[in-house]
Amino acid sequence: MDRFYSLGHSSIDFRFKQTARDFVVEEIPLYEFSGDGEHLVMFVRKKNISTMEMVGIFARYLGIKNRDIGYAGLKDKHAMTKQYISIHKQHEEALDRFEHESVKILSKVYHNNKIRIGHLRGNRFYIRLKKVNPTSAVKIDEALKNISDNGMPNYFGYQRFGNDGDNHIDGEKIAKGEKKERNPKIKKLLINAYQSHLFNMWLSRRLEINTLVSSFEAAELENLLNIPLEQIKKLKMQKHPFKVMLGDIMEHYPHGRLFDFDGSDEDLERFNSRSISVTGLLCGNKVKTSSDTAGTIEKIYNDTINADGARRYAWVYPTEVEGRFNQIEAQYELNFTLPKGSYATVLIEELAKKKIN
Repeated sequence: MDRFYSLGHSSIDFRFKQTARDFVVEEIPLYEFSGDGEHLVMFVRKKNISTMEMVGIFARYLGIKNRDIGYAGLKDKHAMTKQYISIHKQHEEALDRFEHESVKILSKVYHNNKIRIGHLRGNRFYIRLKKVNPTSAVKIDEALKNISDNGMPNYFGYQRFGNDGDNHIDGEKIAKGEKKERNPKIKKLLINAYQSHLFNMWLSRRLEINTLVSSFEAAELENLLNIPLEQIKKLKMQKHPFKVMLGDIMEHYPHGRLFDFDGSDEDLERFNSRSISVTGLLCGNKVKTSSDTAGTIEKIYNDTINADGARRYAWVYPTEVEGRFNQIEAQYELNFTLPKGSYATVLIEELAKKKIN
């Protein structure tokens, strides 16, 4: 799928490949571990294996089920990643003898509950870009400052869609009952890919509208966008690069309750100050949908499927963004922190303004 990007610069040429040397992720836990309890929390480093492969390695070593091991999120396979997992503390002595070429236990602490999916605040990334010339380095500096100041679109990354990028095709068929999948985990994975595909298409359309609103006069856009002239004028007055529409569903940031945007200046100011953000639809059952102008656009990317729906932040704010250019090596190193569920590769594609996989 071709995608609209949020930044205004022309594409930047550099080389990026996900490897353990050039792509490092460290998980930021949701809470401080208590130091006491029935569960052993381990901070582990893995290289070039997936989280589930790592879980399987520990499970086979200890003679337990994969489900007995807790983890907060799935980390990239083609990377060096550090994350927290939990196991009942009865296995601690056996783990003292654990050795594996791709996995290392960095530290241990007790805690009173098992780690579960979503029990993380975010992830800290280190990424190295190669074949970067001085002109490109300046453009990357400027783009990173823009992202640090204004945030970025929260697309799902290419990892969400499988090696061939087409998991959403089978996901749609399964979600609509046109195809069977017996494995419940694979079924959920494929349906999620379809929901993510629709979300990405919606978000790309909204970014396209942002670009049009910024580039043309209001009178020129009324028929093109099928949005009332007075609303277009108000969109043009908004300071933020993402233009919030009547009926958008907002959420307190970085977590909180959902509510409808009614056009108030107060909510626009809260959006500008990062205390709320706009959300997009992951279609399905039991999910709040947007209304008014925003709802007209969202409806195009909605679908009736047999799965639970949700809302997802459409716009997120990377923090602690840092960049360093090594002219001798023609390399650019960057560090940044993203909230849980956001993809570092999406930030890299925003810099490049093209697909990187």
